[in-house]
Amino acid sequence: MLSKRTVIGLLTAALLSIPATVQGAEKVRVGYSISRTGLYAVATPVQQQTYELWRDQINAAGGLSIGGKGKRQIEFVSYDDQSEPSKAAQIYEKLISSDKVDLLLSPWGTATHIAVAPVVERHKFPLIGSTASTTLVRDLGAKYMWFTEVTPADFGGDLPKLLGSIGIKRVAIIAMQLPLALETKKFLVPALHQAGIEIVFDQEYPPDIKDMTGLLTSVKGAAPDGVIALSYPNDSMLYLSTAREVGLTAKFQFLEIGPTEAFIQHKFGENLDGIVTIGHWSPDQKAWPKARPFYDAYKARFNEAPDNLDSVVSYMSAEILQQAVEKVGLNHEKIREAIATGTFDTINGLVRFKGATNVGTPNGYLQIQKGVPQIIWPDQIKTADFQPKGPWK
Repeated sequence: MLSKRTVIGLLTAALLSIPATVQGAEKVRVGYSISRTGLYAVATPVQQQTYELWRDQINAAGGLSIGGKGKRQIEFVSYDDQSEPSKAAQIYEKLISSDKVDLLLSPWGTATHIAVAPVVERHKFPLIGSTASTTLVRDLGAKYMWFTEVTPADFGGDLPKLLGSIGIKRVAIIAMQLPLALETKKFLVPALHQAGIEIVFDQEYPPDIKDMTGLLTSVKGAAPDGVIALSYPNDSMLYLSTAREVGLTAKFQFLEIGPTEAFIQHKFGENLDGIVTIGHWSPDQKAWPKARPFYDAYKARFNEAPDNLDSVVSYMSAEILQQAVEKVGLNHEKIREAIATGTFDTINGLVRFKGATNVGTPNGYLQIQKGVPQIIWPDQIKTADFQPKGPWK
């Protein structure tokens, strides 16, 4: 029998022999805000889950490599911004100034990214945006913020090309009065005119809209063969319910944000078939070897498929940050330079930036077909052909 003192001595010696990278190692603290409550909350779980998957994958592999000088476990510091952009700006100020986080991940939504941009620029703290798209930050010459998503100029400017390829001549436009939708519309309308596509109805609506019956009845009365709803997830659900009720039968029906979210797919089932949305990723695109492993890992962890837009751009932003830190360590100026000049291997292929804009990822459009989001445009990455929207179930 060993004495108590001997046992304690042996345990102490064993603990002291554990490498510093395992025993009590300093962690990398990564901060972000997320809209757990408020208008955007319905859309944010996929972003939160994606961040958690990335963190856990890195930690399971021993931690984040810091400039090739050892690995450290990742620890999140996050707060609820309550879907208020001004609140998010305050949170990012706190994360940088008070919490002293090492790295940042992005919040949800375009308006929120616009709000936090001045904070990261002032502190010269690099931030890779994800679930957002705007030309505003780019046009202001931001040096410390980038976007994995393509721009509203792409969304709006390219949509008439898809419409022309499938013979759409008359469209109705409805748009939520939030930055992404309005900025997309700014580029969409002149592109439609240039393509010779007639706009037979055009109306905007507030973010807190509760009833679309009158709006979509008017759309139906205009008899378009294409409906373009520049929407967010909440109003996308309202559109789907109301379009079915009023019998909106246009063969092309587009919702900007929401159709690939798992909760919307569960709610609407077969009625989502034929709906078109923005998106440039599929796990079935063979050109992106990392795509299917990400899909499988996400589904195994959360028992649902990842969102083809928000999950993807969120994971891409984390991949880019990871690869930059692996190369140069935690120095913010070196990270900024690495992101601004580098090329990054992601689940959506190679990414590189020109200013704040991702110029490596092609713009694309998805259509839900038999419950699966398929890329239908452009031809070089598509996984299926467009199918006219069938009757509502």
